[in-house]
Amino acid sequence: MGHDAVVMAGVDGSAPSLHALDWAAAHAAKVGWRLHIVCAYALPTFAAASLDGGYATLDDAAIRDGAQAVLDEALARVDDIGVPVTSALETGDPAGVLVEASRDVCLAVVGTRGRSGFAERILGTVSSALPAHAHCPTVVVPYKDGAELPIPITRIVVGVDGSPSAKGALKRAIEEAELWGAELTAVTGIPIGTGTGLLGWLPTSVDSETLLADCKAGLDVTVDRALEGHDITVRRHALDGTGAALLAEFSTAVDLVVVGTRGRGGFAGMLLGSTSQALLHHSACPVMVVPSRTQDEGLPPIAPWSAAG
Repeated sequence: MGHDAVVMAGVDGSAPSLHALDWAAAHAAKVGWRLHIVCAYALPTFAAASLDGGYATLDDAAIRDGAQAVLDEALARVDDIGVPVTSALETGDPAGVLVEASRDVCLAVVGTRGRSGFAERILGTVSSALPAHAHCPTVVVPYKDGAELPIPITRIVVGVDGSPSAKGALKRAIEEAELWGAELTAVTGIPIGTGTGLLGWLPTSVDSETLLADCKAGLDVTVDRALEGHDITVRRHALDGTGAALLAEFSTAVDLVVVGTRGRGGFAGMLLGSTSQALLHHSACPVMVVPSRTQDEGLPPIAPWSAAG
C-alpha cells in the first residue's frame, strides 16, 4: 500500500483542534507536503422528543452547514502556509473517518480533546482511537490556554525498548531530527526501584547498576544500527523507571516525543500499549505514535522541503 505525501489534520472547531491544525500546517510547510483538513460529523440516530409529545425533525442541512463553517474557518487559518491545502467534509464517526483516511496519507494530526468531551476525560474519542488504529504515524497535540506551539522542533525524545514497534519509532524519530535539525535523545527504562521494581525477583547477584549497564549496551546496539546511513548524534539514556513515566517527564523539556504503538510485554489484542496510551494522557508536548504496520506500508522517508517530491 502506498501513502501520498500528505499531512492530514482533523478539526472540529474547538481550540484544541485548531491548535493541532497549526502544528500540522507547520510540519507540512517544513517537509513540503500537502495539508489535508478533514471535518467529520455524525448525524443523530434518533429524533429528539418535542414538547407536544411528538418528535422534532432534525435539520440535517443545518448540521452540515455548521460543519462546513468549521472547515471554512480552518481553511482561512492556514491560507498562507506555502503548500497546497485541500479539505473534505465527511459524514460519519470522526474517529472512523480519520482512521480510514489514514490509509492514504503520511501523517495524521489531532488535538487532545474536541467538542462534546466530558470534562473529566483528558483525551477525546478521536485522540484515543486514532493512534491505536491509524495506518500512518499520528501526532496528538496537547492543548493548554496560552501555551505556545512547540514549533520549530528543536529537541526530540524517542522511547526504545528493542521491540519492532520501538525500532520503527526510532527510525521515524531520526528522520524528524534530520528534518528539523533537532537534538535527539533515545531513552529506555526499566523499573528496578524498590517496592514496585524488578529487584524483588532478580537473583541477588544482579544489582541495579549492572542491569542498567546491560540495558544501555542494548540501547547502543539498537541506536547504532538505526543510524546507519544517517549523520546525526543521538544521546542515549537507560534509566530506572517505567517508559511512560520517564517519557512524560522528558516531555516537559522537549518539543516532540516519539513512541511505537506497542512494546515488549503487550497483549497481542492491544493495538496501543500501556506506555503510549499513558503518555498520550500525560505528555506536556506533542506525541507521535508510529504504528509498526507502517514499516510495511510504503511510507516515504521524511525529507526537507528542498528534497520533497
